Amino acid sequence: MSKLEQILILDPPIDLRFKGPFTDVVTANLKLKNPSERKVCFKVKTTAPRRYCVRPNSGIIDPGAAVIISVMLQPFEYDPNEKSKHKFMVQTIFAPAAATDTEALWKDVKPDELMDSKLRCVFELPSENDKASPQKRNLLHWFRAAPGGFRTTGSEVKACRPAVVSEGQSREQNRDISRVGQRSAGSAEENMSHILLL
Repeated sequence: MSKLEQILILDPPIDLRFKGPFTDVVTANLKLKNPSERKVCFKVKTTAPRRYCVRPNSGIIDPGAAVIISVMLQPFEYDPNEKSKHKFMVQTIFAPAAATDTEALWKDVKPDELMDSKLRCVFELPSENDKASPQKRNLLHWFRAAPGGFRTTGSEVKACRPAVVSEGQSREQNRDISRVGQRSAGSAEENMSHILLL
């Protein structure tokens, strides 16, 4: 029997693009849309499970509905000469109408019921304009502090504890940012480099 074609519509369909710098968590979003009239279970796997966190990593998509998957690349030292060989696979199966326990569904699935799509990871260096954007740095900070993260184990992506920033850390960082804003001496470049180092 021939393999089933992927029922979900993936956006982007082929590449997950991560834009540096890679000294902080970088997030790429993947939209999964279910155009069918049946519920669909999905599961996300990767060839580099220690390098990524995924939220959500599995679930059920109702007919006509969509879900946004956040794929978070963990900080690392980027080498422009090294090509990324990281890949992601989205596996799917049709779910019974009353399905709620996805783990049981995946345990009992037959190979000819599986559908999958593969995406490769692409790392891009930021343009000069992006490097000097403190707003982006602040957004990344808040992404890291958001509750409910996911950790990877084996090839599957698993749930993990949230990365929480304590009150003391937040106040300390706010004081540092305020001091940068109040500096009267020094050039704009010095101020910007101080912000980017926070």
